Amino acid sequence: MSRTTLPYYADDISALARSLARQLAEIDGPPGHLQLLNALSRATGYRNYQSYRAEHRHTVPTARPQPEAPPPPKDQTVLLRYFDASGRLLRWPTKAGHRLPCVLGVWAQLPARIAMNEREVNGWIQAALGFEDYVLIRRELVNHGLLARTPDGRVYRRVEQPVPDAHAALVSDICRRARPLAQGASVS
Repeated sequence: MSRTTLPYYADDISALARSLARQLAEIDGPPGHLQLLNALSRATGYRNYQSYRAEHRHTVPTARPQPEAPPPPKDQTVLLRYFDASGRLLRWPTKAGHRLPCVLGVWAQLPARIAMNEREVNGWIQAALGFEDYVLIRRELVNHGLLARTPDGRVYRRVEQPVPDAHAALVSDICRRARPLAQGASVS
């Protein structure tokens, strides 16, 4: 059963603590899971957990908001220099305007619509890199909203979205270069 993540906010933490202490004192023995959920909900002004969940169900974002992208470089050949003939990213760009297109090149090589654990994601990213810092690339993929993960970090999934027009030619070229490798390679 999947778990829905809900935001929790209290205006006054002191009032929250007093309310929880009063409610927990009224319960005989240790409180159960539902009793704790109801107590937390009542402490922030809701009738019970169901009313809290009903109000917050539609406010939970499904993906991180996209950060504003810097303008794309004028010449795509400059960006292609970061990649080798097989579509692997050779080095991390020092210019901020070159980073998103390079991350998109790696993102395009990840398998679509497949849930992966951290080890599998790391394997795919390492296969798309010509340097060792796969953790940096994984973090950038998550920060740019290109890779989603569960709150506990166990399951990763590529976020499907259109490639910005400014970077479509670059990503297409990188995918064309990497295709022969992806068809014959297996990631462990």
